[in-house]
Order: sequence, then C-alpha cells, then structure tokens
Amino acid sequence: MRSRIVRVLLLSLVGQISCVYAADTADKTSKQIDTLVSQYAECCLFSGTVLVSQHDRVIFKKGYGLANREWKIPNAPNVKFRLGSITKQFTSMLVMQQVAKGSIKLDGHLADYLPYYRQDTGSKITISQLLKHTSGIPSYTDDPKFFSDVSRNDYAVEDFVKRFCSGDLQFEPGTKFRYDNSGYFILGAILEHVSGKSYEALLKEDILVPLGMKDSGYDHYADVLPLRAAGYQQELAGVVNAPYLDMSLPYAAGSLYSTVEDLYKWDQALYADKLLPGDLKQKLFTPNLENYGYGWFIRPIPTGEPGGGQIMISHGGGINGFNTLEQRLVGDHDLIVIFNNTPGASLDEMAKGIRAILYKQRPAPVKRSLVHDLGLIVVDRGSSAAVAQYRELKRTNLSGYNFDEGALNQLGSLLLQKGRNSDAIAILTLNVEEYPKSARSYEGLAEAYARDGQKPQAIDNYHKALELDPKNQKATDGLKELEQK
Repeated sequence: MRSRIVRVLLLSLVGQISCVYAADTADKTSKQIDTLVSQYAECCLFSGTVLVSQHDRVIFKKGYGLANREWKIPNAPNVKFRLGSITKQFTSMLVMQQVAKGSIKLDGHLADYLPYYRQDTGSKITISQLLKHTSGIPSYTDDPKFFSDVSRNDYAVEDFVKRFCSGDLQFEPGTKFRYDNSGYFILGAILEHVSGKSYEALLKEDILVPLGMKDSGYDHYADVLPLRAAGYQQELAGVVNAPYLDMSLPYAAGSLYSTVEDLYKWDQALYADKLLPGDLKQKLFTPNLENYGYGWFIRPIPTGEPGGGQIMISHGGGINGFNTLEQRLVGDHDLIVIFNNTPGASLDEMAKGIRAILYKQRPAPVKRSLVHDLGLIVVDRGSSAAVAQYRELKRTNLSGYNFDEGALNQLGSLLLQKGRNSDAIAILTLNVEEYPKSARSYEGLAEAYARDGQKPQAIDNYHKALELDPKNQKATDGLKELEQK
C-alpha cells in the first residue's frame, strides 16, 4: 500500500513539474514573439494584431499600434479587421458543403448553375476550376482602371458578374493557374443561386454560428460595427486613410471581417469534421497547379526554413487599408495569424521569424523598409536624391535596411499612383540595375514607361521580362495591349 501511495505521489509530482516546465517554456516563447513583433511595429509600420497557437493551444495574442489613429484607440486581439482574400477559404468551404448536399458538382459547369452567364465560356469551365484558379476568366482586379473607375460603386451580384466577370478566356480552362478574384465572385453567385439564400446568410448559418465565430461576418460600410479597425495606407510622405471601397465588389472573394481570436476557432474546426465530411474536406487541402487547393495554398516548408519539411496550409489577404496572413503548420497543429491595418511590413517575413522562435531558432534580424525613408526624400528633394541615398545606405547600413527588389518596386508603384512618372522611372531603373535577372523588375519599369507614353521603351522592357520569365502574365498582357495600340 505504501509503495503504491509513493508511486502515485511521484507521478503527481512529475505531472506538476511537467506542467510548470511547459508553462515556463510557453511564457519564454511568448516573450520572444512579443520582442520580435515589437521591432516590426517600431521600424516597419506594423500596426495590427497577432495570435500564435502551438500544439492547439494559444500561447500568444496581442495588439500593436492603433486601430484608429484619429482617436488613438489601440489595437487588441478582439479588434475586427477586413480579411481580404482569406475570405476565399470560407467560400470554398460553403461550396464543398453544397457538394456534400448534392446541389453542386465539382465537375459541373459554370453555365449549369448561372443561366445568365455566357454559354460559350461558361459551358467549358467547371466548379473545380473556379475553386483552384484555373478557369481562364480574367480577374476584374487586374483591370488597371478598376479601382479608379469602379471600386466606389455598388453593384448587384448578377449585374457585376455580367459586366466584370465574363471576359474572354485568357487560356484553356484547366491548363494554367492564374489567381482570379472573378472566379470566387462567381462562386458566390452560384452559392446564392443553388441555395436560394444570400452569400452572407449562408456564411452565417453554415459556418459562423456553428463555430461560435461571433466577431466575424460580411463587412458593410454602413453598419455600426463595434471594435472595427480603420484601414490606412502608406503614401510617399506618410500614412493616410485608405480609399473607400464598396464591399459589394470583393464579395465572396474578399469581403469578410474577423478577429485573430475567431480565426483560431476556425483553425481548430478544420482539424475536425464538424463542418464537412473528411473526404470532401481533404479536397480543400489537396494541392493542384502552383500548390493551390480550394481556397488555400499548400506547400512543404523548404528544408532551410524554420519548420522545414512540414506542410504549411496558408493564405494571405490584401484590401484597401489592410493586409492579413494565416499560416497553419498542420503537422504540429501550430497557427500564426497576423492582421495589419497599415500595410507596409512584410507579414511573410514576420511569420517566418515567429516560426523560427517556435522551433527554437534565432529569427533573422528585423530590417527597416526603404519605402518610407526614400519616399520622403523623393517628395522633398526628388528622385535623384533618393537614388543617391539608396546607394549611400547600401554602402553604410546594409544590415539595417531591407534592400530586396520589392522595396523599390513598391516605391515605384506609389509614384505611379501619384502621376510622378519620371520619378517612378528613375526608381525602377535603379531596381533593374540592382536586380538585372529579375523579370519583375523589368515588368515594373515597362509599366512606368507605358504610363509615361514611352511605348518603345515599355515594349523593350516587357520583352526582357518575358525572356527571364515566359510565364509572366502581367508582362504578356502589357505587351499585348501596347502592340494592339
């Protein structure tokens, strides 16, 4: 009897020690994550919320910066952010639920479900191809005039599909991957047609209510929504309010809002079969062309990265004033969710640093973005001074700034948006000099020349982009448009 009591006491003691050790380890990990994200908030305009769970348990959640800059209201884990394209995974779940009910077939054709859609292309495209971005339908957000001419207007679903989601096919359905907001807008229309309910009602009834996601929903600008973050964007000389966007336009491709806490509930539900039978759920996470499933990117983490060898199921989102990222490391049941209401910091780099901490590695040093500092110089002293400053910083402070090609491309895009074509050309020419083997750098410079009316230079740079990357669709489209003119 005594030995049995001793064994019980020893087991109890071991359990208590294990719990204390686990708590201490989680606390240490949490502090390291906080230190890392705080550095992004201090140097890189990160303003948002972060949640990290490890082995299904939340070990970190915190807000940084301001949910509303005018009123100086801080961000917190329960603040609601627009999700952008993370919406697509909810749309794909709703579609698969209708597949389970038999009202939608994955090999059924678009025209089978939307009688008003053009028959010549709608009869070729399957629901599966819409889900995995291989339909060939042009994405309405790729139209360079869409945001300036259309984005503030309200449209009924059918009218929008007919006008903006019914273009001539860019390729034979199923042969290529091209990320396509039009396809997911159409999926929302199909859901409404087969169910007789609005997309918003389906979302609420079939996902949000069953999972207790009370802080998530379809965003309407007019609604008084408690704890909703305002969206901001970086301009050349600072941060401004993001431009208005009518939320009928992103629709099933990007109109949801949520909190990092609610996305944790969503993550946990995806490990169970509460919403969908396991065989159909697996189709969501089966990679197709370019590692895209149905509403998710699925890829093994490269060996040299934190968590190397694990399968990561993820998606990002970007919409006026917001960018978001969700990464699920399904082997270890880890989750990283990052919401930002002042896009500027690289959420991918931030998540990579968090993964390093989770796997007991040292995250890469946080580097300051060039966009803000060089943008101020362009405004004050012109692009020549900004180019000179870039070269000086690279010579004297290589470790303090992020000198990848994305920074100069982003600055060039900002300049083009402001009509400062010559300044954009100067910055993007520098980018080509720095990254002569990058198709993206030549594509950006070609666009700047095209905007400035310098057609021969634009065509020449589009050709160079395609020599480096024959699959560069933006270069292909830009070249085609110029040659037609």
